[in-house]
Amino acid sequence: MKIILLGTAHPYRGGLASYNERLARQLSSEGHDIEIFTFTLQYPSFLFPGKTQYTESREPEGLRITRILNSVNPFSWIRTGRRIRKLNPDILLLKYWHPFMSPCFGTVARIAGKNKSVNTRVVCIFDNVIPHERKPFDNLLTAYFTKSIDGAVVMSQSVGDDLMTFRKDIPVVYNPHPLYDNYGDIIPRSEALMRLNLPEGYSFLLFFGFIRAYKGLDLLFEAFADERLRNRNLKLIVAGEFYENDKPYRDLLKKLGIVDEVILFDRFIKEEEVALFFSAADLVVQPYRSATQSGVTQIAFHFEKPMLVTDVGGLGEIVVNGKCGYVVKPEPKYVSDAIFDYFSNNRNKELTEGVRKEKARFTWDKLTNAIIGLYEHTIKK
Repeated sequence: MKIILLGTAHPYRGGLASYNERLARQLSSEGHDIEIFTFTLQYPSFLFPGKTQYTESREPEGLRITRILNSVNPFSWIRTGRRIRKLNPDILLLKYWHPFMSPCFGTVARIAGKNKSVNTRVVCIFDNVIPHERKPFDNLLTAYFTKSIDGAVVMSQSVGDDLMTFRKDIPVVYNPHPLYDNYGDIIPRSEALMRLNLPEGYSFLLFFGFIRAYKGLDLLFEAFADERLRNRNLKLIVAGEFYENDKPYRDLLKKLGIVDEVILFDRFIKEEEVALFFSAADLVVQPYRSATQSGVTQIAFHFEKPMLVTDVGGLGEIVVNGKCGYVVKPEPKYVSDAIFDYFSNNRNKELTEGVRKEKARFTWDKLTNAIIGLYEHTIKK
């Protein structure tokens, strides 16, 4: 089939771009004619919390990526919609993550897919329906977008429940976030430690990804300060860029007396470095206060690393408690209890084996089958 994927891609950085590019490769490998339409402007610079929106990585080979959509220019929305309508794809596929994108995505979808003279079906993959950090008018914006689609894929049951508050008249398929298997292979631990300039003789926890309040890094700091975890040759790696003021976090480290036990890589982690951090880690920790699903868990599955996640959103649907990690309440005591259990009872071997068995659930062909199934369902209606 002919498919246009509208969303983040090179030269933009981050998990959204990685997801869309990996999905496009899967669709291409299955024989579909796939092209990605991405942004000329994704966010105005004053709205972006990080240092840059752009990647330093080379343009991915074997993908067709066209920069066409300006998120804040209505004339661009109209041009993009008309361009897609003229191409008349079978599927316009969107990856939605925030109400900010509702006006541009919703307008493009209406123009491209709501004309009786074309056969295009609009299918959306939702990261979130309701954002982690809510603002006025979020519901109005989300309603505008959701009314423009013909079907949806949700990656957690909680997102599916949220979507039902906006649309009950479209087919919705649950399909977990596939593995992020596009960051290379597992690297020998000793090599990873050397390349990251990390000391031998320690075990490492890993907190990975950009830092905002809902991700609960402060909860992890408090848990890591537990007396039971001292003098165990244990260190915490924080690898990610602060998307908010970092001073409260640094002050908390000093207050808790764990500055020397926490290693900060407080910057955006390049795609080429991801394998190093996960290969060095013993346990990946996600102490989130709120979540829907997380790409970090799917990187951990690929690198066969046990995980400690909090029981929020869809994280507990992905990480099976006691089999490939821990699912705990988002409170420091429960996080520290799990960390202590993992290292004091040498759970690495059994939980790593559980991760290896569970990762087979998260293949990309299952996602593409869900997308094609939605298309076929809407055609029959």
